[in-house]
Amino acid sequence: MEITNRTDLFGRRDFLRIGSLGLGALRLGAAPKKELSCILLWQSGGSPHMDTFDMKPNAPKDIRGEFNEIASNVPGIRVCEHLPNTARIMDKVTVLRSMKSRENNHERAINYLLTGYLPLPTIEFASIGSVVSKMKGPKNGMPPYVAVPNTFPSYGAGFLGGEYNPFISGDPNVTGYRQRDLTLPTDVDWTRLSSRAHLVKQMDAKFRSIEASPDFAALDEFTKKAYDLIQSPAAKKAFDVGAEPDALRERYGRTPVGQGALLARRLVESGVRFVTVAKGWLNYDTHGDNFNICKKALLPEFDKAFATLVADLHDRGMLDTTLVIGMGEFGRTPKINADAGRDHHSKAWSVVFAGGGTQGGRLLGATDATATEVTDLPVEPEDLMYTLYTQFGIDPNHEFQSSIGRPVRVANGGKLIPGLFS
Repeated sequence: MEITNRTDLFGRRDFLRIGSLGLGALRLGAAPKKELSCILLWQSGGSPHMDTFDMKPNAPKDIRGEFNEIASNVPGIRVCEHLPNTARIMDKVTVLRSMKSRENNHERAINYLLTGYLPLPTIEFASIGSVVSKMKGPKNGMPPYVAVPNTFPSYGAGFLGGEYNPFISGDPNVTGYRQRDLTLPTDVDWTRLSSRAHLVKQMDAKFRSIEASPDFAALDEFTKKAYDLIQSPAAKKAFDVGAEPDALRERYGRTPVGQGALLARRLVESGVRFVTVAKGWLNYDTHGDNFNICKKALLPEFDKAFATLVADLHDRGMLDTTLVIGMGEFGRTPKINADAGRDHHSKAWSVVFAGGGTQGGRLLGATDATATEVTDLPVEPEDLMYTLYTQFGIDPNHEFQSSIGRPVRVANGGKLIPGLFS
């Protein structure tokens, strides 16, 4: 195992509608020694590891690509030239270079990585955010699990039930952003809302006399949390990303990921336990023109968001209790294809971690000379989930019961990743 020490310490879609009041896609899902929160910067499509954190400058041109390495603030750790901000905070970052997976298809690989279970047709497994939501519950009246700006396949609660799905934030990068589900429409006041709630309750009672369904319990929980949230000044304040200084917003980047990371920090600060931030669906899927797309869009956006988030959390004394993860469902092929792109590669890729009990300034695991195969410390999705749940203070061997009485463990086996957490 390669370790470089740091130099400084450093059913149904779940929609709640009350009369004509649409609370939209309100999906609400939730210690270790310290209460831990997590911000996952999800790189949908698969970030190219050999163009970011596992560069191979001595490999042939058709593998090493167009980018050069630069030194970081930790001797011996070098990163891509298009990650200059990240290079300056590497003393707070651990790079795991030895992630691998048995899935090479986007949808199945995403599901596998976020649940630790290989997908099955007979059951929909719960994502880590939803498990945290169920096991840890809400804090300070905030939803325990939030997806920024939207939810995607495999983000949800699966067999745990819709009440543990993520709350949807919308895009905080749009001009005049407001979280729509926390504000009453202009033609609805609290008296009318109360009347409509009473009407819904009466209608529900009628339906329940006809059909018994576990969906009703989930809907009850949605309703309760919806009313709690729209009456919560703290929730409105947490989502008010416009209250941040312009200079800080610029540092994060005026992009969906940049402003999403800033919103995630505000949410964690207010009590949210797990936040997933993603630019879109499969935007890292660079089968063609990989280098232009990476250097002009993907890497600068991630670099500013990730580095500023880590530094901001540190400055606020929050980094020790907030785990920041940057990852996608797999890497990209070392061999550059005929369209100047990189294809799916699940045999080896990199994941970056900061805070939440990690030491920082380290490299874990290794790949071969072409970044094709893991040569040290192989880590599979089962291991990642087992390790993260343990760090969250959640027993990875805890068993849930599915709706048909099937026992499902929190983690599907796996083992602790050596050296990731101190």
